[in-house]
Amino acid sequence: MADLKERLLPPRPASAINLKEASHRSYVHGRQHFQSMDVIGLKKRGQGLRSWIRVDTSGNSEIIEVDKFTMMRRCDLPARDLRLLDPLFVYPSTILGREKAIVVNLEQIRCIITADEVLLLNSLDSYVLQYVVELQRRLTTAGAGEVWQPEGADLSSRRGSTNFDDLFGNTSPDYLPFEFRALEVALETACTFLDSQAAELEIEAYPLLDELTSKISTLNLERVRRLKSRLVALTRRVQKVRDEIEQLMDDDGDMAEMYLTEKKRRVESSYYIDQSSVGYRSNDVAQSFSAPVSPVSSPHDGRKLEKSLSIARSRHESMRSSESSTDRIEELEMLLEAYFVVIDSTLNKLTSLKEYIDDTEDFINIQLDNVRNQLIQFELLLTTATLVVAIFGVVAGIFGMNFDISLFNSADAFQWVLIITGACGLVIFSAFVCFYRYKRLMPL
Repeated sequence: MADLKERLLPPRPASAINLKEASHRSYVHGRQHFQSMDVIGLKKRGQGLRSWIRVDTSGNSEIIEVDKFTMMRRCDLPARDLRLLDPLFVYPSTILGREKAIVVNLEQIRCIITADEVLLLNSLDSYVLQYVVELQRRLTTAGAGEVWQPEGADLSSRRGSTNFDDLFGNTSPDYLPFEFRALEVALETACTFLDSQAAELEIEAYPLLDELTSKISTLNLERVRRLKSRLVALTRRVQKVRDEIEQLMDDDGDMAEMYLTEKKRRVESSYYIDQSSVGYRSNDVAQSFSAPVSPVSSPHDGRKLEKSLSIARSRHESMRSSESSTDRIEELEMLLEAYFVVIDSTLNKLTSLKEYIDDTEDFINIQLDNVRNQLIQFELLLTTATLVVAIFGVVAGIFGMNFDISLFNSADAFQWVLIITGACGLVIFSAFVCFYRYKRLMPL
């Protein structure tokens, strides 16, 4: 760590060193309270060695232990990109195309894809192991370790221009480059994982919802609430993966940035041409010292020839890049589109399940409203019946007065009072019921 700081930081002047020593002597006694804390250990906790699974282009895998700074220099990545792969943090699904690597964070699959290797965080998760096994199987069966060339290289030869690709390899085969095969397996693993979770949720949800519609209970309502919480969380994750793929498909620059094998091939080809130019110059200089000067030939003929070759090569490269700009991203776009359809189908499943849950909730609310309306109707009838019974109480109160009436002397008077009071109450109750039906307050 000290050697790294000495290489990165500029040397400090002597005045700053003396000032630091003076200040250190002034507060060295006040730091004794914190000497028991392992501050160096806290600093190095996020910079320690981590176990990575490395898979090369031939399908060979090995476990390596690399620290954060070494990984940053190895893949030419900033620290913020490596934070996306940290298992201690929870980040949404992301696919980033960088200069020399592709950073993939798709559910359990957190890896760095380069033109030569895949670096995957070592984990005991079954989907991580499935990713490694599937990637090895595809690399070993398809022979993806060969050199990949873009399809646009054939266009220039078809149009009659000079083909410089013969210096570096043949035209492109029909399979994808290594980085796209690794990305394809990562997308397939993530889509399979999300689709399996959606299928499990469907298997659990539909019987539970059917049971809830037949029997509304507190236990079933609690189970549906938990189910809906899981559904919302899973839908958010699937939606994020879908949006990430869609955003990547809409940006041609990001897709072109992910052609790592082609960029590596261009760098190697330019380096090869530069080395050839340097060798040609050295031979030209040697011949100029050894051969006599001819009055016909010019000493600048070699430079003119080299300049013409350089101009022709640059024109060829620019024309080839402009002609194959659409063809280069077409392969990646078709790959992303295939898995976009898969993840969109999973999202449609979850959306249909959410709509079914919403329909079930509406049905339950309708049932509860119906029960509530029935209770209100019963309460209305009970109130009317109470009014009719209150009439008997009024009559009983009248006959309970302490005054003499000739009616009390008749033996059949009490029976007639009951008959007349009951008939009046029945008429009043029937009138109220007819009024309720007229106002549609009660079903017919």
